[in-house]
Amino acid sequence: MNPLLQQIIINRARQSNKAGQKEISNYSIAKEFHKLKITALHFTKDAFLIFIGILAAGFGLEGFLLPNSFIDGGVTGISLLTAEITDYPLPVLILLINIPFVILGYHQIGKQFAIKSVFAIVGLALAITFIHYPVITSDKLLISVFGGFFLGAGIGFAIRGGGVLDGTEILAIYLSKRTGLTLGDIILVFNIIIFSVAAYVLSIETALYSILAYLAASKTVDFVIEGVEEYTGVTIVSAYNEDIRIMITEKMGRGVTIYNGKRGFGKRGTNLNQMEIVYTVITRLEIGKLQAEVEKIDPNAFIVMSTVKDTRGGMIKKRPLHN
Repeated sequence: MNPLLQQIIINRARQSNKAGQKEISNYSIAKEFHKLKITALHFTKDAFLIFIGILAAGFGLEGFLLPNSFIDGGVTGISLLTAEITDYPLPVLILLINIPFVILGYHQIGKQFAIKSVFAIVGLALAITFIHYPVITSDKLLISVFGGFFLGAGIGFAIRGGGVLDGTEILAIYLSKRTGLTLGDIILVFNIIIFSVAAYVLSIETALYSILAYLAASKTVDFVIEGVEEYTGVTIVSAYNEDIRIMITEKMGRGVTIYNGKRGFGKRGTNLNQMEIVYTVITRLEIGKLQAEVEKIDPNAFIVMSTVKDTRGGMIKKRPLHN
């Protein structure tokens, strides 16, 4: 092991030693090494995702939107619109307009988020300045769809890396806490204003194509963040919980979690019955099969489903079934 790295690990182990002893056990050193390894892996992964996001967003802007004077929503849209109206270069505008949003993100979310966002935004400005992307097409429909797609992919990868290329979401989070409006409502109002100005300054046709680009970008952001498979959390309350558990694990190849709970309804609501509650996570494509199998076991089973935005650990991927 590198001597410098070894000394860092020993110092971290000594700091975490509650007893304050000078002698550090091999277990403490191994534990700190494991933590440092996980931190390094996450940092590398986040940096890679942000780097891919920068390249994708730059391609969407330079290869599609900018040559045809199309804009997007959010802070990127403001930067593009300002670049069309004035003679200021787009990279400078992206940096300047995002500064207040990054400062707001530092206070609302944290230092690490702000640092990653600065890295992402500066990287995008440098990519637009120094990387010469080819102009792909002059077809307005293709420009809107694919320009929005690559820009949205870039924003989505940056978010997965822990930063942002566009500060609209930060402002929406801040205003939602102050006004009580939802994030979607604030972002919608924000973009209505941007595209209304674009229709007046540029043209209605350009504004309409820009809205199409924004829709493509927003859907791509959701796709990149949530992944190909959208998971659904399913809670099943049934007297036949053991049969349902076996069906989910053996027939569907999914993992389950069992909760201890109480059940009461109707006139018997005051006399709660102890029972085990089954919880599992499946894809949307498996919802129909799960409902059918549960109904075969208990037609009166109480089922609650909710969208799962992200999952970590456990047995999420379906395991192979053996006959």
